[in-house]
Amino acid sequence: MLKGRPSTSKERRVAKKTKKSIRREWTAADIKDLKAHSKARTPVAKIAKMTKRTEGALRQKAIVLGIGLGHQR
Repeated sequence: MLKGRPSTSKERRVAKKTKKSIRREWTAADIKDLKAHSKARTPVAKIAKMTKRTEGALRQKAIVLGIGLGHQR
């Protein structure tokens, strides 16, 4: 056995492939929906599933628009 090499398959670490996201432009309807969800205080995870966008993308757009998302303390 060589030094520094894993001896069993359990010790091996394989890098996971990440899913490549699809870039889509924000339409006026998307922004209107995001503002409505912000006002209704819909959880970000729920908005992400409905809009098929990541939570990070939603949060970044909300910051640009100057609106709050998720829990607001």
